[in-house]
Amino acid sequence: MIRNETKIRVRYGETDQMGYVYYGNYAQFFEVGRVELLRSLGVSYKSLEKSGIMLPVLHMEINYLKPAKYDDLLILETKLVGKPMVKIKFEFKIFNEEKELLTTGETTLVFIDMKKNKPTKAPKYLLDKLYCSI
Repeated sequence: MIRNETKIRVRYGETDQMGYVYYGNYAQFFEVGRVELLRSLGVSYKSLEKSGIMLPVLHMEINYLKPAKYDDLLILETKLVGKPMVKIKFEFKIFNEEKELLTTGETTLVFIDMKKNKPTKAPKYLLDKLYCSI
């Protein structure tokens, strides 16, 4: 199971009038988690795009359990679920410094061939990196 942990400090501009993280910002936190998990394997979104592959989000689910607040240091745990084929799925857990679970979620993305603008299989070099790290 491939997982990565990233720390994110909540900035003032990411909060609402109550001082809670605005709900829409969790999608950006999840993106940070995905990018950093892939980066930890030696693959960047930039390299995927250079090779002609883009990864749009197909599905996202978020469960808000407790609010994250301004200046909290969040621990974002990202886990790759299953074997990527045409789609790749990630699960997320966000904890505060006290290790309280604040938010869970998941995203499913689809590999798109940028020239054909059609779904395609996960690139071999990505799969090789994934299986070398297991």
